[in-house]
Amino acid sequence: MQHPFFRKVFLLALCALGLWIGLRFLLPIAMPFLLAALLSLAAEPLVGSLQRRLHLSRGFASAIGITIALLLATLAVIALLAFLIRELGSLADVLPDLESATLSGLDSLEYWLLDIAQKAPGNISPVLTGGVQRMFSNGSALLDRFTSSLVSLASRILKALPSSALGFGTWVLAAFMLSARLPRLRQWLKAHLPDSWQHRYLPYLQTLKHTLLGWLLAQLKLVGVTFAILTAGFLLLRVEHALLWAAAVCLVDILPVLGTGTVLLPWSLVCFLQGDTLRAIGMIAIYATISLTRSVLEPRFVGKQLGLDPLIALLAIYAGYRLGGLMGMLLAPILAVAAVQILQGEKKQL
Repeated sequence: MQHPFFRKVFLLALCALGLWIGLRFLLPIAMPFLLAALLSLAAEPLVGSLQRRLHLSRGFASAIGITIALLLATLAVIALLAFLIRELGSLADVLPDLESATLSGLDSLEYWLLDIAQKAPGNISPVLTGGVQRMFSNGSALLDRFTSSLVSLASRILKALPSSALGFGTWVLAAFMLSARLPRLRQWLKAHLPDSWQHRYLPYLQTLKHTLLGWLLAQLKLVGVTFAILTAGFLLLRVEHALLWAAAVCLVDILPVLGTGTVLLPWSLVCFLQGDTLRAIGMIAIYATISLTRSVLEPRFVGKQLGLDPLIALLAIYAGYRLGGLMGMLLAPILAVAAVQILQGEKKQL
């Protein structure tokens, strides 16, 4: 293991194994405590300020700081819920029209596909016609399954409430305790960790912290750009409840595998079949703009926030997506940063 190359390979393999074990087994158990650590670290500037300016004890200052942070988070959630309730309430008034427009678009699509199938050459026409009819009959069954899945989802949410309440309570209590003991925890770590470890591995932990924060900031920037393009496009196309629709499409874009095209392309097809060609072209233009903008900005945002060269960031994003899908695309730049830092650290020590 003295050879530099094998040492680097061993360290990278060890990091990958540790990450897999952590995500697979430890993360579900440690999640409330990780969130508590994030909350206590976020409230630390306020807690320290309360200690210095008001001369409060550490425990009392931690209680006030964590409470203020929780109140701010609660107010943000309440404001978001109020906006959603208001927009969904007004959207409910137009749901019958939206349903009839969607059904009309689907009928137009079925007639259009049947017309194409019937004009096909002799032996192919019956096969295509039967396929179109089965597709739309399966679509009706799919709608029924979607409705039943919503009921099942609501049931699972209700069943998960007790464990969620336990997790929330654990998170809040752990945040109070960690915030009150944070200085002592730091002193304990410094006293018990060997000096060689502190000089060698603590810089890696600091880099990892900045990397995670940078990755989160990069993702928030990309979501913000997508939301801005969607909102501007919907407003130009005079789509009612533009903000709500933009937020919904952004939510779909965040979900694994799905993207903005999952919503915008079928929406464009329905508009085209209804004769609203201008809106159909507008939806395609919005989708193309988002795809082009993200392909240009994502390597730059991720590379800049993570301290990676844009070319390396692009390579990591592409390789991660090909190897692990959306999760791989998100984690690969972070692993690339960790690998670069380890290699640079080992190079300095040689």
